[in-house]
Amino acid sequence: MENFNHYILELTSETYALILIVCIISIVSYAITRYGIVKLILRVFEKTSNKVDDVLIQRGFLNRISYAVPLIVIYNLLDNSIGGYVIINRIILSLLVIVFVSCINALLNALNDIYNQSKYSTSVNIKSYFQVLKLFINLFCIVLIISILSGKSPFYLLSGIGALTAVLMLVFKDTILSFVSSIQISSNDLFKIGDWVEAPQFGADGDVIDIALHTVKIQNWDKTISIIPTHKLIDSSFKNWRGMSDSGGRRIKRSIYIDMNSVKFCDDQMLDSYKSMTLIKDYIDNKILDISKYNASQNISESHINGRSLTNIGTYRAYIKAYLKNNINIHKDMTFLVRQLSPTEKGLPIEVYVFSNNTNWIEYEEIQSDIFDHLIASTSEFGLKIFQYPTGNDLNHNRM
Repeated sequence: MENFNHYILELTSETYALILIVCIISIVSYAITRYGIVKLILRVFEKTSNKVDDVLIQRGFLNRISYAVPLIVIYNLLDNSIGGYVIINRIILSLLVIVFVSCINALLNALNDIYNQSKYSTSVNIKSYFQVLKLFINLFCIVLIISILSGKSPFYLLSGIGALTAVLMLVFKDTILSFVSSIQISSNDLFKIGDWVEAPQFGADGDVIDIALHTVKIQNWDKTISIIPTHKLIDSSFKNWRGMSDSGGRRIKRSIYIDMNSVKFCDDQMLDSYKSMTLIKDYIDNKILDISKYNASQNISESHINGRSLTNIGTYRAYIKAYLKNNINIHKDMTFLVRQLSPTEKGLPIEVYVFSNNTNWIEYEEIQSDIFDHLIASTSEFGLKIFQYPTGNDLNHNRM
């Protein structure tokens, strides 16, 4: 402080005049750079078809560089005119460091934007790596500024950081965990921007719209956005639906509950009506022939209980299979299963387990609804009834 006051007292009117002239020159140099050279470069960039220069403009890279010109002018002119004025020189050098680090940050942001526009961005997201790089650069900038202002070597300051390692580890714990999680996400290809991710413990179910160092943003189907800490999402379980999208098929897994009181053997009248159904006509003919041969070979009487017989629910399952195989919206190369599950208090479940060949959510729901509209409506053609709990109307009808 004494040295600073001593320098202030030593300043003469000529020195003040020189400082004023230097300030005017720096302002003029800034104006020429910002509104002359930079504007000219921007006009040239705008006329090119290259998108790289457009990103540099949007991130303000050139505008930030223009701030360095007046600082360089002040530093060189004051250094020559006021030889012992160390404090001002150090402040100007510190400001230059801040400007150049700001330019580096803008350049890194521009590079990240350029990468996001490339075809590789959908495979590997590198935003978190840029954020970590900027973190180290900014930390080094802080050390360098302290070194310049104090007049100490930066290596001297860095050597003292070793004693603060434990504190730094505690302060940057979440950053370190998030960085490790980002590496896991990229190296294991756990998810990427555009993937449908479901994480019930965080109330998230939707598309990933951003993967940063500390957070992952998921836009839910109701258009709300869930922001989840990166390391916490990796530490917990989540479901990525990308496999479904990439496979080209989306699973349909739904059951129809049949009232077991409506299940029975088929009589001749029922079989004749089934033969009129184009989809299962051949199935009925082959089954009748096969069953007749078997019963005849075993000398079995006409009683249904003694030999093999067709049932209405078994025939209904065969109809479901035939219907789905002839449906153009069903993927034929994926799991195709129509099965009977264990009876429950809700009835006898007939489960359809197939895949549609359309993964679009809206169209998939339309396909699924159309299929079950038909299957539910067709149960009556087989003498079957859908099980459902009785309602007040059912009770009133029984009283009447």
